[in-house]
Amino acid sequence: MAVPTLPQKTESTEAGLFSLPVIVAALGYFVDIYDLLLFGIVRVPSLQDLGLTPDQISTVGASILNWQMGGLLLGGILWGVLGDKRGRLSVLFGSIVTYSIANIACGFIKNVTFMDPTVYYALMRFVAGIGLAGELGAGITLVSEILPKEKRAVGTSLVAGIGLSGAVVAYFTVKYFDWQMAFFVGGGLGIGLLLLRVGVVESGMFKNVTEQDHVSRGDFLSFFTNANRLGRYLRCIGIGLPTWFVIGILATFSNEFGKALGITEEVQPGLAIMWCYVGLAVGDLASGFISQAMASRRKAVMLLMGVALVFSLVYLFVGIQSATALYGLCLAMGFGIGYWAMFVTIGAEQFGTNLRATAATTVPNMVRGLVIPMTLTYQALKPSLDTINSGAVVGLISFILGFYAILTIPETHGKDLDYLEE
Repeated sequence: MAVPTLPQKTESTEAGLFSLPVIVAALGYFVDIYDLLLFGIVRVPSLQDLGLTPDQISTVGASILNWQMGGLLLGGILWGVLGDKRGRLSVLFGSIVTYSIANIACGFIKNVTFMDPTVYYALMRFVAGIGLAGELGAGITLVSEILPKEKRAVGTSLVAGIGLSGAVVAYFTVKYFDWQMAFFVGGGLGIGLLLLRVGVVESGMFKNVTEQDHVSRGDFLSFFTNANRLGRYLRCIGIGLPTWFVIGILATFSNEFGKALGITEEVQPGLAIMWCYVGLAVGDLASGFISQAMASRRKAVMLLMGVALVFSLVYLFVGIQSATALYGLCLAMGFGIGYWAMFVTIGAEQFGTNLRATAATTVPNMVRGLVIPMTLTYQALKPSLDTINSGAVVGLISFILGFYAILTIPETHGKDLDYLEE
């Protein structure tokens, strides 16, 4: 239940679209995406270097991805709660240190002799996942609270649009160097970003809440103690499901779909992921302007989700015959799921200041964590339904839940965020 405006206003902290917090949030998400997608890009070459067979690369690769996504799920709760209890900036600092160290550690996998390298790989991706969970939610929360409501959609879209280009840089780093160097670069970028964070100030809305001792902040369990709040929270998660169906299934396992479609040339998952994220970056930049033009978060997301559905059906059932066409469809599907920033912004806008970081950080990571049952379902259904139909079943469930959630969630365009959850 919402409680109206905070009783004591602090000095306005409204900023411009290109202010330091927005720029730093965008660069932070750039590094976050670089590191988040890096395993998907290096999955095949890194596991080949460790001596795994093609079948092992599929099963062990899916397992390591699930460990990373499990880390994101747990990290989302950890950083979300800390973001409301200790501040948005503390999360931005803590999370980047965690995933930077983990990524540097991943660069030494081939030198590991004290345990099974694939187990070490999974553990390091789990730790990286915990760290990566904090970046986007805390950044979007901070930007949403410092920008005037008329600029929020465009501001958060700029953060995501710039940030998502990190996937392109990750791909070319692997292409022109090697997968080990790519992990070292990711860790180094994180450490460098840490220095930029020094000049960023905390959200005024959050500072005001900290002065009120009676206000409960960062109570994750409170999402489950109120039916209305739980409904909003689950709908926020549902909106994001199609995004990670496209990334986590169609793009990540694009080599398997390529074989099932009869494409004779080799399909590279890393290249499919890169093109997907190029489209996603363009879609995210566009989504803020679409939302402003339509004066509606919901209409903008429904439009883009519809685009993603259409191109997912083309990918699976039209019978594409070349790797180039597959990459082109990854680009188109990426544009369709380019409501990622809008989805996280909706999550931030649905809840009061005392729960906002918890919501904005846990919601996207709950979606990422749900990649685990997606991949398990996909792998389990393949023997009986084949690759194409297994992917289609997972996609059907994802899109049904996604459309239901966006059609029934409250509109937040132009909403004043200066309020509390009771």
